[in-house]
Amino acid sequence: MNNPTSMVYVIDDDASVRDALSNLLESVGLYAELFGSTEEFLKAERPALPSCLVLDVTLPGMNGLEFQEMLTKTGNPIPIVFITAFGDIPMTSKAMKAGAVEFLAKPFQKDDLLTAIDQALAKDSAQRAVEASISALRARQDELTPREREVMDLVVTGMINKQIADKLGISEVTVKIHRRQVMQKMAAPSLADLVRMSDRLRVPQNR
Repeated sequence: MNNPTSMVYVIDDDASVRDALSNLLESVGLYAELFGSTEEFLKAERPALPSCLVLDVTLPGMNGLEFQEMLTKTGNPIPIVFITAFGDIPMTSKAMKAGAVEFLAKPFQKDDLLTAIDQALAKDSAQRAVEASISALRARQDELTPREREVMDLVVTGMINKQIADKLGISEVTVKIHRRQVMQKMAAPSLADLVRMSDRLRVPQNR
């Protein structure tokens, strides 16, 4: 598969499990990359495609739950489907509360794993779409002059032109000109749209 549209990463220290999962995923048209440890995974390059991680809990060195926590803290979001032969309720609860898509006990049903992977890939695809939209907004915002940025920041708080003029020490006519430029450059059809754009621009980007 030379041009995959999504990626499934498998981390399991059991080579037979990796091979079985690779065969399963390839049989349904999914591209898989296999790793025997979290260290190997971290060294690998990840293409900018919708992806997910099938992660064994019991691994040499850093275990799966610790790895999940580390990825979250370092801003490397990727939906995770846990697999394990030694799971329990507290472990499952911790993983799910931290954002795991599924926690499957070995031996699991193939359909259960494939369903979880589909959900994980859909989740990552949706998140990437949101991030792409925010990146486009940031690019538009970067086109604003410093004064237009000031006007935008005040407009979205609900200030009227006179209040903004008084705040910035400029005339209302000048405020109107800047406000019109802001609406045009941000491609905002209405004030409500501009407010929503401003809210989205406050969302931190993780990738």
